[in-house]
Amino acid sequence: MDKIQEPIRLEMEEFEGRFRSSMRSEVALLDKITHYIVKRKGKQMRPMFVFLTAKMLQDTNDSTYRAAALIELLHTATLVHDDVVDDAQKRRGFFSINALWKNKIAVLVGDYLLSRGLLLAVKHRDYKVLDITSSAVREMSEGELLQMEKARKLDITEEVYFDIIRKKTASLIASCCASGAASVTEDETVVEQMRLFGETVGIAFQIRDDLFDYGSDDGIGKPTGIDIKEKKMTLPLIYALNNCSKEEKRMIINTVKNHNTDQKRVAEVIALVKAKGGIDYTVKRMNEYRDRALTMLNNCPDNPARRSLQELVNFVIDRAK
Repeated sequence: MDKIQEPIRLEMEEFEGRFRSSMRSEVALLDKITHYIVKRKGKQMRPMFVFLTAKMLQDTNDSTYRAAALIELLHTATLVHDDVVDDAQKRRGFFSINALWKNKIAVLVGDYLLSRGLLLAVKHRDYKVLDITSSAVREMSEGELLQMEKARKLDITEEVYFDIIRKKTASLIASCCASGAASVTEDETVVEQMRLFGETVGIAFQIRDDLFDYGSDDGIGKPTGIDIKEKKMTLPLIYALNNCSKEEKRMIINTVKNHNTDQKRVAEVIALVKAKGGIDYTVKRMNEYRDRALTMLNNCPDNPARRSLQELVNFVIDRAK
């Protein structure tokens, strides 16, 4: 990751301070919680997509920093809200906000982070970035609700699956790349090209996440079956359902609907998905999106930032978790 960050190392260091400042509040409880959030930061891939996209096209500027901060505030807000929705107790090895301060405070903290991001853009009249990120918020909400709706009936098709992950996950990475581009150019064609690039990477990213539920490619990681327990119809499962007998299909549906906490039954579904070629097919589709994203970069300026973007795309696919 350090090698990937090299062309934007100074930007990422500067971003740390600016991001902390963007979260500050005069309310002591909020300040305590936001300090805790900053302490448990992840890989910060989304700000990296913003800065690398911008630097590949032009030099970064204040608008780029604000775009990265807005994206990270938005992303953090969605994580806080997701933990409430999922009743999750841990996030990145730390206790979640709702686990420490309960749901009511966690929801309000998520709202606060979202408002800080929106106000940051409005204050500096970054209306294009605001438009891009607001569209992402809408799509993320639609994607989550569509997934919940389909989880009730388990009638999801491959087409609907891709619509869900495009909205739920890919829209935010798409907004990273579009915002990075919009911070350095007014060329709508370029901004849209980078949005499509980010969306393609985001789809590959989510497919990779779905594969973790079935264990790692090297056989070291154990299958978790978490998506099955949560009645999420991911691509390996959809492919297996479309390529199995009626009896096998009934068994899978019955397990996901009624026995999703039975470890033995879930393990049987995972084994059947693998036997039916669900993993191989999903890996193939993931690599198709990776290759498509890398091809999109061929028309962009050839510089260290572009090469790091290419490496970041590969990191998204090859990561261990």
